[in-house]
Amino acid sequence: MSESFERPSLGASVYYKDAFAALDWLEKAFGFERQMVITDNDGQLAHSEMRFGDSYVMICREWSEDAASPASIGGKNTQSVHVQLRDGIDEHCARSRAAGAVITRELADQFYGDRVYAARDPEGHIWSFGQTVHEVSREEAERASGLKIEGWV
Repeated sequence: MSESFERPSLGASVYYKDAFAALDWLEKAFGFERQMVITDNDGQLAHSEMRFGDSYVMICREWSEDAASPASIGGKNTQSVHVQLRDGIDEHCARSRAAGAVITRELADQFYGDRVYAARDPEGHIWSFGQTVHEVSREEAERASGLKIEGWV
């Protein structure tokens, strides 16, 4: 692969019943950008990658019993993808809502200095988005939350 496709150290794969519809919706709702879309001889999605900032996510179709959309398993999620924004969290939340995302956790400031919301996409995946709005020390976060925090960087 060329340098333009260099990947970060960690990415995620998210499975959809209708992966092509998911690509369109993720662009509209969350502002992800298609980096690569590969189709097979039958026109089925073979592989895709979307970029957001310096990260990527692979959007995949269901292709085995082990790869399923929440829409195929009663809406259950076994993971959630978190996206950290540099700015514009309020506008991002409004854009997501306008595109039909169900906001499962309303936009709110958190004790650790981030402003965060979570949204469910049309097939039931839960995505969370955050933006650091002010720097908080470990001691400040412990006082605000009542929790003991280890490993604060």
